[in-house]
Amino acid sequence: MAQKFEFVSYTGNVSFFGCKQTTDLNGVDVAVVGVPFDCGVSNRPGARFGPRAIREASLFVGKFHYPWNYEVTKKYNIIDYGDIGYSLGNDPTTFMIEETYENAKKILASGAKLLSIGGDHTIPYGLVRAASEKYGQLALLHFDSHEDTQPGIFGGEIYHGSFAYDLQKEGCIDPSKSVQVYIRTNMTECGYNIIYANEAMELDPKALAERIKKNVGEAPVYLTFDIDCLDPAYAPGTGTPVIGGPSTQEVRNVLFHLKGLNIVAADLVEVAPVYDPAEITRLAAATIAKDLLYLMVD
Repeated sequence: MAQKFEFVSYTGNVSFFGCKQTTDLNGVDVAVVGVPFDCGVSNRPGARFGPRAIREASLFVGKFHYPWNYEVTKKYNIIDYGDIGYSLGNDPTTFMIEETYENAKKILASGAKLLSIGGDHTIPYGLVRAASEKYGQLALLHFDSHEDTQPGIFGGEIYHGSFAYDLQKEGCIDPSKSVQVYIRTNMTECGYNIIYANEAMELDPKALAERIKKNVGEAPVYLTFDIDCLDPAYAPGTGTPVIGGPSTQEVRNVLFHLKGLNIVAADLVEVAPVYDPAEITRLAAATIAKDLLYLMVD
């Protein structure tokens, strides 16, 4: 009789890395939530389809744990909490921020950590507020090609380019302990430590990681990863691609060497699968999302 494989990517329910789908937080180490929201985009829409695409790709990534030395989904209790923050109402942005805040607050209060998959880069508003309420002022570790420091609540409009300005203005984030890395655009200066792409890519990944860790120190960290941090050659399926970024492998090497940071919550955003028929963007996103799990529990 032919052998039946324990795990096949094209069978069963679509959940994040095949993890149990539940909102029961008893004994949970990390809860993964999807936020299928893209009403805050400034260019190409479609990131609302990101969470489902990342979940599908996560099944293909499967049970391989390279370069980590164990399988995180077997060692820790990680659940797929489902999707939150989506609405067809008159004010979907307010609804998204409020519902993600309430759910993040519940998850973090249980003792679990939180990994959110988006969705556009508006989604950190409620998530960061909830994390800051529990852990105090946070260090933001921000992988992106954009600073996202345009005033939103404070003199503009809330969208995917305003969260990093607004949340430090509110006091949730300490910009002096925060790092924005692989940046290759120009926005409002508001105190963040910026490592532009040309400088970051001249550094060895381990050296770059050590520089980040030295700046962050022991502060509780909210890590936000915009997939357009990667060069469009490695992630074309996104709303606002910017050339001149790192490869998937380079970024994974940096993440691997960030072990030891006190990451209390994280997100991965801006996957817009319609612009990438080859599906390499969702594959990169699912793999990096798994790296984030290791960093949160390692």
